[in-house]
Amino acid sequence: MERNERGPIFPRQGEVTCEDRFTVLGQKGVVIWLTGLSGSGKSTIAEAVEKHLNTASKAAFRLDGDDLRSGINSDLGFSKSDRTENIRRAAHIASLFRDAGIIVLCSFISPMREMRDMARSIIGSEHFIEVYVKAGREVCAKRDPKGLYRANTAGLSGVSSPFEEPESPDIVLDTEILTINDCVERIIAKLNQ
Repeated sequence: MERNERGPIFPRQGEVTCEDRFTVLGQKGVVIWLTGLSGSGKSTIAEAVEKHLNTASKAAFRLDGDDLRSGINSDLGFSKSDRTENIRRAAHIASLFRDAGIIVLCSFISPMREMRDMARSIIGSEHFIEVYVKAGREVCAKRDPKGLYRANTAGLSGVSSPFEEPESPDIVLDTEILTINDCVERIIAKLNQ
């Protein structure tokens, strides 16, 4: 039995294991966590990888920061504590999908190392692939698909709020050099190892 501030919690494991689900799907669940500045290409790459996996008859699902913030995380702002809670919730959701045998593509700025470490801890290191979608602030500001740089959005990671580059990600995708197809190929190659 676990406890939280609201009382006892009794998690149930059920009779179907993760391995049972993996057997049914013919694949293992894994979380691919894409981190990088706004405009670096995280969501675009996640969409392309999801399409590739779907075409290959693999069960995949995207969890995108903006999508979660328009629903389950709509009560959160952009303070450090709210950003941490955003990532905590996202990691727990990704972990549930992973347990179901889904390849989960998470695109979140997740600007601080401690946030990404927390996500890895929740999901489990053996099921977590950290992908650093790398592009400089100037390039991201030129791309600016959401207009955040032009609007000088308060708290924008890498501008008015810090962004800590990953120290040892599993994959680095420099989108100033690589094409979307190059990025997809590198992620698929990692999944096939």
